[in-house]
Amino acid sequence: MAIAPLPERIRQRIGLAGPMPVSDYMQMCLLDPDHGYYTSQVPFGADGDFITAPEISQMFGELIGLALAQAWLDQGSPTPFTLAEAGPGRGTLMADILRATRGVAGFHDAFNLVLIEASPAMRNMQGETLADFKPEWITRFDELPEQPLFIVANEFFDALPIRQFQRHGKGWAERVITIENETLTLALTSPLPFPELRHRLDDTSDGDVVELCPAAAPIAATIGQRIHNHGGAALIFDYGDWRSLGDTWQALRSHSPVPPLADPGLADLTAHVDFEIIAKAAHPAVPSLLTPQGVFLERLGITQRAQALAARMSGSALESHIKAHRRLTHPQEMGTLFKVLALVPQDKPPLAGTTVPESPPK
Repeated sequence: MAIAPLPERIRQRIGLAGPMPVSDYMQMCLLDPDHGYYTSQVPFGADGDFITAPEISQMFGELIGLALAQAWLDQGSPTPFTLAEAGPGRGTLMADILRATRGVAGFHDAFNLVLIEASPAMRNMQGETLADFKPEWITRFDELPEQPLFIVANEFFDALPIRQFQRHGKGWAERVITIENETLTLALTSPLPFPELRHRLDDTSDGDVVELCPAAAPIAATIGQRIHNHGGAALIFDYGDWRSLGDTWQALRSHSPVPPLADPGLADLTAHVDFEIIAKAAHPAVPSLLTPQGVFLERLGITQRAQALAARMSGSALESHIKAHRRLTHPQEMGTLFKVLALVPQDKPPLAGTTVPESPPK
């Protein structure tokens, strides 16, 4: 595979404008129109760089589909409504959602399918997978229709660009990318007070790294406002925790970790998600308690579904099926690393598989 021309362009930008925040580097590497990772690579599956839960087993999407359909029924079966996915990959998750909900009376007749996707190449794949459902594509969340919204985002927020800050006394030095001996390298700015991190002085010490995702809160706010205004629900799956702490920035290429600065445009760049920011920004929609993915799927009956499917399998297919169930749910696999956050309107039932706190996060 040819080396992407991004490294030279990144060096030129640093030479003209000075050291580059991690967020700007991620934006260039992932979404450059010509040579960005998501616009020029095929990241998913065995031939890509990583495999997501929908690619592991159909059970993941089936259970999500039934949970969203139950939420739709619980809220009076609003018609019409938007069924949406952020970062739909190859369309596998949405295809499983739609197959599982075929038997829910009125559900398919009521929805408009909207996919939030920036990559033309991925849109083509999604269009082939979901051709029977006539999807509409948008690139910005504020383009979502003003109507009830039932939306899923699986491994979407982890790919949004982050900024990294290292604590020094009561100030914060930002990690930036510069050039040393003609090589891209990380450096620190001079420490300064940073209002957005004032609250983190209570739970961090000198040298601690905190990550901020500038795009996460506005996206969550838009989703939360749609759900509050019109009804609906959101299911967000990702690796991360309630509050960011530590350097979680990572790169994957061919299913193996690589240094984040090593292959601009040729590796997937992600960071753990700070769910606290999403939950608070989504107000006045009500966030669920943060739930491990394995717990969520078990509450929805994944083991019973796995047993039903296994009854019709044998040999290598059965072995793969058992491994898939374990990978999705086991604490040492994706079961604990990945978390689930749901959003519902006030005074509406929690989404199946989740619970809501007695009071909203502050």
